[in-house]
Amino acid sequence: MSEFHDDYPSYETMYNHSEEEGKKARKVLWKVFWVMLIITIFELIVGSMAPARGWTGTMGLKVLFIGLTVVKAAAIVIWFMHLGHEVKFLKYVILIPYIVFILYTVFIVLVEGVYSGKPGNFTRVDKIFIDQQKQLSTGHHAGAPAQDAGAEHGAEHH
Repeated sequence: MSEFHDDYPSYETMYNHSEEEGKKARKVLWKVFWVMLIITIFELIVGSMAPARGWTGTMGLKVLFIGLTVVKAAAIVIWFMHLGHEVKFLKYVILIPYIVFILYTVFIVLVEGVYSGKPGNFTRVDKIFIDQQKQLSTGHHAGAPAQDAGAEHGAEHH
């Protein structure tokens, strides 16, 4: 059996890089892979633990996930888009509008995501969630057959 071979020159020859530079480039790629993998596994662990611990929907959990997503996005911009090698001024010109836009978007999602115009006037999804919470706290379940008012007070039916 022959070894697989394509017609392309090796990475080092094609880009006039030495073997040492090729190893360095691969090392950076592996570093990016491991950083992204660790952050993603952490997100999955926290996300799977959140419902059991009552963290679902909390501001802290939202901020944590948004922060980790921004960290991963920044890593992609720095490593894959080679922004890490640019001069400081160019980094700021590119990153400041991005950061302002992301912060504004996060603000809109977290603060005004349930706004519907009037205090106490919730969106349909929030209304359903609030109604379910009320039903769970009072012990009544949606769809349960209604009881006769007289039966609740001990009156007999004939």
